[in-house]
Amino acid sequence: MSASAPNASAPNASAPNVQARPFDLIATDLDGTLLRSDGTVSERTRRALAAAEAAGAVHIVVTGRSASWTRPTLDAIGYTGLAVCGQGAQLYDAGAHRELTSVTLDRQLAQLALAKIEAETGPLLKAVSQDGLDGAFLAGPGYRMLGDDPVTHRDPADFWDRPITRMFLQHPTLGDDELAHTAREIAGQLVDVVMAGPGFVEVLPLGLSKATGLALAAARLGVTKDRTIAFGDMPNDLPMFRWAACGVAMANAHPSLLTAADEVTLGNDDEGVAVVLEHLFPQVQGVS
Repeated sequence: MSASAPNASAPNASAPNVQARPFDLIATDLDGTLLRSDGTVSERTRRALAAAEAAGAVHIVVTGRSASWTRPTLDAIGYTGLAVCGQGAQLYDAGAHRELTSVTLDRQLAQLALAKIEAETGPLLKAVSQDGLDGAFLAGPGYRMLGDDPVTHRDPADFWDRPITRMFLQHPTLGDDELAHTAREIAGQLVDVVMAGPGFVEVLPLGLSKATGLALAAARLGVTKDRTIAFGDMPNDLPMFRWAACGVAMANAHPSLLTAADEVTLGNDDEGVAVVLEHLFPQVQGVS
């Protein structure tokens, strides 16, 4: 599973026909989309992606995870292309294990936004994601992480010691959607706020999104948004859906994404990505 720019320049009888290819770029979220609940990619999905790549399309991962958090998963599934990480903050070359670009959250601005939000909501449970491939996820007292996700517990006073890509908020009683809405209403002129999954209300640099990261990656790959199809399952995928020519929501997606999608496929555990790609890119002989 890799990403490389399509080559349509040299006339070649065996080269794919760009105009006949339905899309040049296939952007997939990871959790709840490309990955099954057990963190793996099915063989059927691998074959569907291979058929799309054989037709000349490019597959790119676009995830809310930071690059440091994404790296072991991409290594495990054999992905060696570009990955948009950290809600668009980082462009990561998985094959070279190298961070190519990075956008950080101004720490003074983050603290100001946090103070304004907490003045309305009361004390929040907090965490931050440090920049860089060695960046840790630092969680303050009480912050809850699902499953075995990597986390380092630290005094919140230590959150600001080095550059961060984003801040995470949880509330003792407010739900994720309500907290995200409230935070956006209060601090939306300073930062962006997205809900990226259960327990993940994230504070980002103003104007940053999966769409901005995907646009940067697409420019590097030489492909355009009008030739892009995107798959996702959470509200943080909405900007990517608006940017791409076609947005496909998983059956397990958040209601806001189901409403905004051009198409709804099966859930991530039912190989929903493969179902769509098999229709768009019928498997060619020799692809396995």
